[in-house]
Amino acid sequence: MIDRSKVACFSGHRRLPQDCTELQANLEKAIIELIERGVIFFGNGGAVGFDALAATAVLKLKENYPHIRLVMVLPCPPEQQSLKWNDDQKKRYYEILEQADKVRILSPQYTNNCMLDRNRHMVDNSAYLICYLREQRGGTFYTVNYAERKGLNIFRL
Repeated sequence: MIDRSKVACFSGHRRLPQDCTELQANLEKAIIELIERGVIFFGNGGAVGFDALAATAVLKLKENYPHIRLVMVLPCPPEQQSLKWNDDQKKRYYEILEQADKVRILSPQYTNNCMLDRNRHMVDNSAYLICYLREQRGGTFYTVNYAERKGLNIFRL
């Protein structure tokens, strides 16, 4: 069993600003702060948008912090999760999966609740949440509220 105090996860919107320079810089700062607090494992749900940005940031930071681990927590098999994505999104997704330290698939097939189940699983197994929340609805809104109820330390970008 992994000590939750060494685990962080991510949640954020699929749509990001045109220019993500500031968001990316703040994301990297938050990850470094957590590494300095002893976090080793970074759980990522594998969605397009913020999840992809966060996974890329963890992989980049592994160059300076080789002990950290990117754990992809997928709601369903990759070919089902990425079914409606464009070719560029799929290419990036599979590149991230290849570089991840671990890939965990929670459900053998897509279900109506598999995305929320994945988000709850990540929160339930983490001490920290790094989030990018701009809308008071949807999966990220639900996940941040769930993390608040569970007492996670939340980094809002």
